Amino acid sequence: MKAEGEITATKNLRGVNCPMNLVYTKVAMAGLKPGEVLEIILDDGPPINNVPGSVKKEGHTVLAQTQLEDGAWSVLVRKAG
Repeated sequence: MKAEGEITATKNLRGVNCPMNLVYTKVAMAGLKPGEVLEIILDDGPPINNVPGSVKKEGHTVLAQTQLEDGAWSVLVRKAG
């Protein structure tokens, strides 16, 4: 389930290949305050397999991963700190 009221910012990365989707995610996360939530829209396959694990390694919390009707994924990430 999405917590729509919690989302601070959304980054649509459909069509963006690895590793650039991770770079864009890092830049978007840098613009948030600790505790704020970024929604990342990722393609199926390598992006959804790699980006959530990478943000977890950086200490952020993945709140939800939901597959959308078009096959892409919505990932909610709470910034650490």
